[in-house]
Amino acid sequence: MATFNFSTEKKPEGNAKGLGVFVLIGVIIVFVLIVLFNSFTVVNEGFIGVKYQFGKIVDSSLSAGLNFHIPFVEEIEQVDTREQIYSVTTDAYTSDTQTVNTLMLKVNYYYDGTQLSDIIRSIGIPNVETKLLVPNVAKIAKDEIGKVQAEKLVQNRSDVQNSIYEELKETLAPQGIIVTAFAIENLSFDDAFEQSIQAKVIAAQDALKMQNKTAEKEEEAKQQVIAAQAEADSQKIKADAEAYAIKVVQEQIAQSPNYIDYLKISNWNGILPQAIGTEVNPFIALDGDYASTQKNNNPASTTPAQ
Repeated sequence: MATFNFSTEKKPEGNAKGLGVFVLIGVIIVFVLIVLFNSFTVVNEGFIGVKYQFGKIVDSSLSAGLNFHIPFVEEIEQVDTREQIYSVTTDAYTSDTQTVNTLMLKVNYYYDGTQLSDIIRSIGIPNVETKLLVPNVAKIAKDEIGKVQAEKLVQNRSDVQNSIYEELKETLAPQGIIVTAFAIENLSFDDAFEQSIQAKVIAAQDALKMQNKTAEKEEEAKQQVIAAQAEADSQKIKADAEAYAIKVVQEQIAQSPNYIDYLKISNWNGILPQAIGTEVNPFIALDGDYASTQKNNNPASTTPAQ
């Protein structure tokens, strides 16, 4: 006869429940960590954070650093607000119908932070170049270049560049684009026109050289006239001085007849002449030392005694 034995010992249900609690706590901790990690976004320097709540912009001015948002409800995107560069190559026509074959333009710009939300809503950051810069830069550059002659464009390139720059600033600022610089990096004309411009420049340089030479010759002539006049003035002053001296001497002689004798005595070297007087028997010096002295003093003019 078969015998059945039934065990009345209970299983450890408490251990199973404790393990379930630990698993639940672990899940909760992991969930909390995920929530925490998704509650903060770092906005880098040079960027502005834009916060969306279910796709709607609620804040477009989040500064650089750690920014909080509600996970799974809000998200933050970064927009680069640093200066950016847009370059384009196109062609244009001058007012005298000359073709600018290669017109290279460069624009420096950045987004206006106060209008960033409007840019995102109306245009979208990825579409700024195609919808704002491409049509406006080319159009304004062509319009301004079309107002000047080709030769003036070459000679006054900076003036045309500045006019395009001012027009771009005025046009793009209301749309949230701040233009900081504009440059015409290159412009190219037909070979024949460039050769004619080069010939004009060379001719102008030659004309300037001739003007400089003419001016130099004129200056030399002026200097010669000035020198001649100075010499004439000098001679006149000298003549006037001599005339004045003669006049003074004449006046002195008129006032004092003995003035001539005074001058003779003042200028006498102390040597007597060999013959003195005009009588029939003049006085003649026969002193050998005297004759020798006279010969030494004036050997070419020694007068022999008669």
